[in-house]
This record gives sequence, C-alpha cells and structure tokens, in this order.
Amino acid sequence: MLHRRLAMWPARGRRSVTVMERFEADVLIPGVGEPVSNGVVVVEGPAITYAGPATTAPRTPGVTVTRAPVVMPGMWDCHGHFMGSRSLDLTRLALEPVGVRVARCVGDLRAALNAGITSVREPGGLGLNLVPAIAEGLLAGPSIYSAGAILSTTGGHGDLHSLPLGWVADFAHGGGELRLCDGVDECVRAVREQLRRNAKLIKICASGGVLSEVDHPIHQQFTLIELKAIVEVAALAERSVAAHCHGKPGMMAALQAGVRTIEHGTYLDDEVCQAMKETGAVLVPTRTIIDETLNHPALPAYARGKMQMIAETHLKAIAIAHENGVRIASGTDIAMSGPDLPDSWGRNGREPELLVQAGLTPLQAIEAATANGPLTLGAQAPLSGVLRDGYAADLLTLRVNPVADIAALADPANITGVWRAGSRVKG
Repeated sequence: MLHRRLAMWPARGRRSVTVMERFEADVLIPGVGEPVSNGVVVVEGPAITYAGPATTAPRTPGVTVTRAPVVMPGMWDCHGHFMGSRSLDLTRLALEPVGVRVARCVGDLRAALNAGITSVREPGGLGLNLVPAIAEGLLAGPSIYSAGAILSTTGGHGDLHSLPLGWVADFAHGGGELRLCDGVDECVRAVREQLRRNAKLIKICASGGVLSEVDHPIHQQFTLIELKAIVEVAALAERSVAAHCHGKPGMMAALQAGVRTIEHGTYLDDEVCQAMKETGAVLVPTRTIIDETLNHPALPAYARGKMQMIAETHLKAIAIAHENGVRIASGTDIAMSGPDLPDSWGRNGREPELLVQAGLTPLQAIEAATANGPLTLGAQAPLSGVLRDGYAADLLTLRVNPVADIAALADPANITGVWRAGSRVKG
C-alpha cells in the first residue's frame, strides 16, 4: 500500500501519478445484467475504465493484476444507522454522550467494509460526524449519505416517549438523531436544519413504528400538508425524502407528497405498489432487523408484541412488491455496535439472502444490493453500484459465487478483497 500512497501523493514540481489496476475474474457480476464468464475490470485511480469480457479488454501491460473467482460491485446498505448504540431501547440514545457513541461507530465503519459494504445511505444517525474524518483519510469507512436527524411528529416513531418532552427537544438541538416537528412551519425549519448540516437526504416518520413505545405501526403521523412541505423544501436543495412507513395510510400520503423511498412497507398492497410504480418510488424493506430481533431477548418488552404482529405481514409485503414490479433496494436497519449484538454492523450481507427468501432471485437480490442503491438518493445519486466505464471503482473479490449461493454474502470471510474509490480497504 505504501507505493500507492506515494504514487498518488501530488509531489511538488510534478504531476501526481494515477494508479491502474486490472481485475481478472472467473465470473464477473456487473450489478445489472447477466454475469460474464472470464471477465476483466480495469481501474484507473478512483474510477472504472473497462468492465466486460476478457476478449475485448484493453491491453494493460505492467499494471497490478488481481485474480479472483468472482468480482462484483461493492454493496450498498440503503438503510443503516451509525448510532453507536449497545441497546435496542432507543431511550438510551439520549442518555449516553454523543462522543462515546461516535467512538463506537469507528469499529462499525470497519465492520461495514469487511462485510463488503462500500456505500451506506443513512436515514438518520451520526454519519454526518463521520463523513469529514473519512474524507480526510483519518478513518477507513464506506461512502456515507446521511440524513442527519430523523424528523418525527411529537408522540411519533421518532419521539422518546418515556422521557420528558423538553429532554427530547434538547437532544435534537445538541446533535442527536431525532428531531420533533409539528405543523408546516416547524417541518420546514427542521428540514432546513438538516440541509445546513449538509444532509444528503431527509428522513421522516410517516407512520408509527416498532421500537417506539406508544405509537401504532399502522397509524399515519405527519399530515399530507406537512409531508408536502417537507418534500418541497428538500427538493429545493435536490434532496430526496425517505419515508419510514409500516401502515398503508402513511404510505399513500407519503407517495402523494412525492417521497423517493418507502422504508419497511409492511402493510403495502397492490394499490400502494401501483402508486409506487407511478411515482418511481423505491422500496427499502429492511428484513434484517425483523429477522434478527424478532425472538431476541434484547428486544424491549413494549416492542416485542409489535414485532411479532408485523413479522409475517412484512415478509409477504416484500413478495407483493416484487410480484408487482416495484423496484427494491437492499437495506438492513442495522444500528447496533459490536458483533455480540443482533442487528449489528458487519451483518449487513444477510439482507440479500432474506430478499431471496421473499421471492427475489439471487441475481435480483444482488442488483438490489448494488445497482439499485444509488437510485434511493435521487439527484444526489453517485455513479456507483455497477461495474461500468466511468463508475466508481467500488468493488469486491469473492471466493464463492453468490449467484449460486446467495448466503455467501452474509459471511465476510467469503469477501477476500474490498476496494473503495480504487483503494483497497480490505485484504
């Protein structure tokens, strides 16, 4: 790695040298389309310059060559939270110092890379605190597209119901991940606060949730006029809106307002699917959190009944969405720090396998975890998730073909190398 750092460092009086690498694979999975046997990817600096069959690959004498059984794009987790949490009880977020939780996230960044996650769309969390350190090269981590604080109505899914209301407000203004807002004016201000922090998307709670004490998952929370105001202000800055939704009323209102994504989508039906196709909305189902916490003793008692209530319905919802042709992007709702805990960073690769259990083919699940990821960001979408000329050189080498065995993505040991923007960050 030392020679690469020296080659890329702009020395005084001469141009910096761009590093080229060549990847040769028995199987190349491009992210969109069928796998290519005997494939080649050529990388120049942070971008791909060729991806396709070896027979038409450019000649690249003298460059570094990496050979692997499988090469595929780096994966996206389109719903992961860097919260540095060690508890599924969300009230703990406001009771621990933000600095301690950010420190825990350093290990989460490494765990994400080791699991093959090169990009994270964070719909609420501490990611805005991590982005500068990653950009400065002080931390190794995936690209993070963060929403900043989650926007919620008072008493909604983003409220901490057992704490005094004033504490929750203070938590938000102290850099916490939850922001209560009621009425159009307050919703507009809350969006602008996140934009001021350079949030790349806006996250709202359009329905009740599971890991919140009082609210019901089916109930709509923001009114339609509030939702429209949030979407309008976000759009002025070319930001899309991600809507946490379990219940159909919240989904229909959010789609009418113009949100880009529906997160979870537990009670969607054919009518919701039709609305999603008409508006181009993407579903991010987050099956991992349900599968990992449903029967886990760490789940708070107030959430256990709600989780049991939605589990089977949620699995059927993914199948309904897939059958209706709704575009699906892979996201986990992972938020925990430490491999000893459920729903923790490093376990992100389980989501494609769970999507296959809901009816997707392995190749469709891989597309959901790669090419479909950037589509959740609208105008902020980078050229990523596909092995194609001009796209980011985010890629993985694997020893097992996930098209034949999708469960291989769940084990980081099967991912022998990870490159982010052309730099090797694992292996």
